[in-house]
Amino acid sequence: SVAYKNVIGARRASWRIISSIEQKEESRGNEDHVTIIKDYRGKIEAELSKICDGILNLLESNLVPSATSAESKVFYLKMKGDYHRYLAEFKTGAERKEAAESTLLAYKSAQDIALADLAPTHPIRLGLALNFSVFYYEILNSPDRACNLAKQAFDEAISELDTLGEESYKDSTLIMQ
Repeated sequence: SVAYKNVIGARRASWRIISSIEQKEESRGNEDHVTIIKDYRGKIEAELSKICDGILNLLESNLVPSATSAESKVFYLKMKGDYHRYLAEFKTGAERKEAAESTLLAYKSAQDIALADLAPTHPIRLGLALNFSVFYYEILNSPDRACNLAKQAFDEAISELDTLGEESYKDSTLIMQ
């Protein structure tokens, strides 16, 4: 999980930077630069697609079906949602719509299990709520839904913080921040 996150994180950051440069060059009317930048952005997008498709295939064929505990099911379904969300960040048209729908399905499945079986302070449940709210905000452009989801998770966790030991307390409050 961490290895994939590091690999994908670097490319997502590169994509954001190159997209920002592309917009600046377009506004300046530097068409020669824009052509080169678009080509490079396409290469980054191809790498992102390949990485996401690889981990999504692994999740779909092995990890999600073999998960037995609620914790591992939520973890892998959240991860599935995350990688579909990463695709939705740069895809367009029907591909973006499909990635967004797949993200929503994975996060909803994870949320159903998390709400039933994980404590409100559980780091995986909190991480899911955080990422799900980012999805609502950034991909679906629904800031109200994003804030409501995050606030509900925060409020539920706050009410149970006093039951945690020191290590769990640190893990949970870090995500809540």
